[in-house]
Amino acid sequence: MAALRARAVLLTGSNRGIGLELVKQLLGGSRPPAWIFATCRDPEGPRAQELRDLASRHPNLVLVKLDVADPSAITDAVKVVEGKLNGAGLNLLINNAGVYAPVTLETVDSEEMIRTYKTNAVGPLLMAQAALNMLTKCQALTYGETGILCVALHPGWVKTDMGTQEADLTVDTSVRGLLSVLPILSEKHSGSLLNWEGKVIPW
Repeated sequence: MAALRARAVLLTGSNRGIGLELVKQLLGGSRPPAWIFATCRDPEGPRAQELRDLASRHPNLVLVKLDVADPSAITDAVKVVEGKLNGAGLNLLINNAGVYAPVTLETVDSEEMIRTYKTNAVGPLLMAQAALNMLTKCQALTYGETGILCVALHPGWVKTDMGTQEADLTVDTSVRGLLSVLPILSEKHSGSLLNWEGKVIPW
């Protein structure tokens, strides 16, 4: 796997599943980032114990409280990150946080639909605005000439709480694939949707 050359990385939804594995593999890489900002809704809660254990052993790992659906929480998280980076800025934003409810069209209610939309659609938009100012496709058009690459990556169907144990991929395999794709990205990929193997998925 090619080394990922990112000095400062921020990941959302880092306390379990794909997010937690991304943190582990970034820390264990041959050239780990100088800063990894791992965010989740409750970094002090029981579901973030493994993340806290990692942070206790890695001074470059900073845990940040963040609910991506809450604009004020994003503002607070930005202040924490800025305080550590001293104006240097992020090199990589990984919008990983998401929610999934095992409902059907017959059983879903409006409250669940709004919750899912706020977290899975509005949340990444707010994070992108905080880091760059637009979503992936729009970012590619806006920032392409400045050398900023904006790409959406599909992790595959993964054995996580949301993906279920019937899924095709292990978390380790998916994350290794995602991290192997990042170093090979170039201007030709900007605005694209790629899978965990680096293959283009039509929008």
